[in-house]
Amino acid sequence: MKSEFQKRIISSILLIPICFLLIIEGSVLFNLFLSLCFFLTILEWNKMSKINVFLKISGYIFLFSSFCSTYLLRNFFDEKISFILFLFVIIICISTDVGGYTFGKIFKGPRLTRISPNKTISGMFGSYILSIISLIVFIYIYQEFSQFNLHLNIQILIITILISSISQTGDILISYFKRLSKIKNSGNLIPGHGGILDRIDGMLFAFPFSFLLFLFVEI
Repeated sequence: MKSEFQKRIISSILLIPICFLLIIEGSVLFNLFLSLCFFLTILEWNKMSKINVFLKISGYIFLFSSFCSTYLLRNFFDEKISFILFLFVIIICISTDVGGYTFGKIFKGPRLTRISPNKTISGMFGSYILSIISLIVFIYIYQEFSQFNLHLNIQILIITILISSISQTGDILISYFKRLSKIKNSGNLIPGHGGILDRIDGMLFAFPFSFLLFLFVEI
């Protein structure tokens, strides 16, 4: 267990800066990175959903829609706004994942749902807590180093909780599909984490939701 945790930390330290650099760069490099992730996710989903043809096809459609939404969120709005919104969503998703994993491991406690037995109520609260902390830090940094008008208010707090909730729901659903397929991880590409799908499960649901939300709501 300790070895897996160490691999998880090292992989995160190496991958997160690279991903953020690609997000900041945008344009061709980001699109290539997004296309690669889509291709690998399709392969992993195909492996997971062999037991059900309808589930497999539905998954293809959903994954395509999700990655299209991800692309649009990064490119649809004004360049600066698109970057901020994309960064905001991905930070909330990462915080949700890290908070849930950390609090769940430390405090354990009752299971959140039978669908995904590793998810705990303490992990759920950890996801919300770290998401809100990350939001506050994100806003503080942007106020210090950017002219973009971003303030902590009830609306952005509610949006953060909604995105975190959608991300957690996505994580639980993908875990359920993995259980149906009788596999622990969708792949073994990332040491300590599993496959691409294991890492972006919550984001696959959070990005489409966020894109549709930001079409109508400004932060």
